[in-house]
Amino acid sequence: MSNPLQELSLLPPFDRLDPEQVAPAIDAHLEACHTSMQQGLLKPGWDTTLAPLEEAQDRLSRAFSPVSHLNSVLSGPWRAPYESALAKITEYWTALGQNRDLYDVYRQLAQSSEFEQWPQPRRKTIELALRDFRLGGVGLEGKQREQFAANSRRLAELSSTFANNVLDATNAWTYTTEDEAELAGLPDSAKETARVAAESRGERGWLITLDGPSYLAVMTHADSRDLRRMVHLAFVSRASDQGQQAGRFDNTEVMTEILSLRAQQARLLGMKNYAELSLASKMAESTESVLEFLRNLASRARPAAQREFAELQVFAAETLGLEQLEPWDIAWAGEKLKRERYAVSQEELRPYFPFERVLTGMFAVVGRLFGIQVEADPSVAVWHPDVQFFWLKRQGEKLAGFYLDPFAREKKRGGAWMDTVSTRRQGIGGLQLPVAYLVCNFSPPAGGKPSLLTHYEVTTLFHEFGHGLHHMLTRVDVGPVSGINGVAWDAVELPSQFLENWCWEPEAIAMISGHYESGVPLPDQLLEKMLAARNFQSAMFTVRQLEFALFDFQLHCLGEDVSAGAIQALLDRVRSEVGVVPVAAENRFQHSFSHIFAGGYAAGYYSYKWAEVLSADAFSLFEEKGIFDQETGGHFLETILEQGGSRDALELFTEFRGHAPEIDALLRHSGIEA
Repeated sequence: MSNPLQELSLLPPFDRLDPEQVAPAIDAHLEACHTSMQQGLLKPGWDTTLAPLEEAQDRLSRAFSPVSHLNSVLSGPWRAPYESALAKITEYWTALGQNRDLYDVYRQLAQSSEFEQWPQPRRKTIELALRDFRLGGVGLEGKQREQFAANSRRLAELSSTFANNVLDATNAWTYTTEDEAELAGLPDSAKETARVAAESRGERGWLITLDGPSYLAVMTHADSRDLRRMVHLAFVSRASDQGQQAGRFDNTEVMTEILSLRAQQARLLGMKNYAELSLASKMAESTESVLEFLRNLASRARPAAQREFAELQVFAAETLGLEQLEPWDIAWAGEKLKRERYAVSQEELRPYFPFERVLTGMFAVVGRLFGIQVEADPSVAVWHPDVQFFWLKRQGEKLAGFYLDPFAREKKRGGAWMDTVSTRRQGIGGLQLPVAYLVCNFSPPAGGKPSLLTHYEVTTLFHEFGHGLHHMLTRVDVGPVSGINGVAWDAVELPSQFLENWCWEPEAIAMISGHYESGVPLPDQLLEKMLAARNFQSAMFTVRQLEFALFDFQLHCLGEDVSAGAIQALLDRVRSEVGVVPVAAENRFQHSFSHIFAGGYAAGYYSYKWAEVLSADAFSLFEEKGIFDQETGGHFLETILEQGGSRDALELFTEFRGHAPEIDALLRHSGIEA
């Protein structure tokens, strides 16, 4: 029987994929990569070495993509083959990064007489490859070289273990109650979801889980303080040595080993720490400049955050009878204060944001901005009934495609993300179109009602689609700098956060809202309340993000002998420096901080705040010209979305905006005085 992971059509045939196909397919693709490189080195050149090797590596990437993806959205039988394949692929890339013969090919091309006449994407590919060779340890000798390679393999393994522990800990904790009074305050939609969850497991009553929609519903709306406390402590102690599952999926040693190995890698490359190593591929100039940026923003935001929290404390004491605000009270009390102050809540907004309406409205928004159309294609095979596939078109021509997996379910990784199926590139078979995965964890349809989104979830959908557009609308056809490839990590959040701005514009809100029963757009009165509440506790949110960013960055400035106690002590120091809300003694946030231990954000979480500066400044041009101004939309498309990683991110931003990034627009959008 043929193996679809070796055939490689543009769209993976998800209805024919099987875990047993993974090992033989990955082995075959790796062998093809090795053969291509050996043949290419016999006659060095772009067309004879680099292009054929990139072709083989693209096939490897496209074979591994659905395996990695299915491990994230279905887990179960895909975990073992994924981890086995990951180990082999990591070993391949590590060895490649230290291959001096291949490095010499790149170096000779960069020094050749024709280099300056090459197209910009090709020159940038060479430039980035030489950088990555240096960061991959190509200059190391003997035992140092072996150690670097062994560390790289171990880090990939540990990253996967960390993510598995978080997922398993999240899935392992549930709470079932048959007493409906215990759920007082929960919206009907949340209760119905909990009832269906219990029923699906053959249980009576209502099932609470640690999945995003269930957890947030309890923390924001449950009147039972005991229930909020129990669920909160279970959530913040996941995968740690604390809580009901203490030690069961404990990431303590995983975390310390990851940090130790990262610090060791930096030292082997002659750098002070991993933060310095991380910045070698980012926009930021130095570790000092990152810390200065974060602390400067904290100094502006924290006084406002302290005022916001003081207001919440007074309200909780005088109105809610809570003399002492505990960590499990913050979201619940905040929602009560927001309702009193603005007479609006996320639950009131939900009926006006049915998922399908938001989706079609979002497509209409980007259609007006960038002149594209989005069409569903139900004939494409998917991995779950909830998943849809769409083509992106311009004047009837297919530009790209994407899968959308919107709803939370058991064994699916939490959060929201975009990942790549294929990259736009000119290959031996012609132009390959870019295809993406967009994944969210919204509440699914329940009780005869469609999925109804909070406005926060609406912005999440726009955010991930912004990432998708960056990948899909590229005009670059050299794979290593096409789409999001080659883009500085601290600029990669620009298109995603930029697109969120339209979720707050009345003209766009009319396009994405419509009551799930009547179809009536969000009424003016509710719209005004929602916009008035936009910056409610925004400073508290800002300092929370700064807490994560400062912790992450300073954590990666530590040395190789980092202990769990040192990690906790650092987090405590950062919280005392910028935090304003109380934290439970059992809180082990770091043990489930997947962004930095299992994602790509190590010493890079600050990117979210930096990209907010970029996106706010970029959007301010639309505020000046009109939010659907076609010329400005076209300018953003041409300078940011279409260029991929073919040019420096700062250069592209400055070309679009006409000046270097300025922080004032972000402070204004956040309601914080400049």
